[in-house]
Amino acid sequence: MSEEEITVPEIDVFEFRKWLDQQPGLLVLDVREPYEFPRAKLEDERVVYSPLSEMVRKGVEALPEEVKENRSANIVVICHHGNRSAQVTAWLLDMGWEAVYNLAGGIDAYARQIDPGIGLY
Repeated sequence: MSEEEITVPEIDVFEFRKWLDQQPGLLVLDVREPYEFPRAKLEDERVVYSPLSEMVRKGVEALPEEVKENRSANIVVICHHGNRSAQVTAWLLDMGWEAVYNLAGGIDAYARQIDPGIGLY
């Protein structure tokens, strides 16, 4: 497999901040586990949750309706550091979603570089 085939589209935290400000239709899919949510939380009505462990068990059925129904919407997938979200980004693209991006560095990078009020863990 070549490097191009395994490259996952991603955006950095600065671009993500712009997208949050400029794209009302943006979806943010948080794939962290429930125990992680209260530790660092992005307060935005466009954030939907589907823990990776649920997706492993249930596949597409574990996805929130907003994601299932919007295969062409811009979706940014987030986790703690960007590793799990990269896996989910690749999977969604492989399953036919059109515009899915991994948040490089995850919510940790976003909290450190953009909004320290989110919290760290």
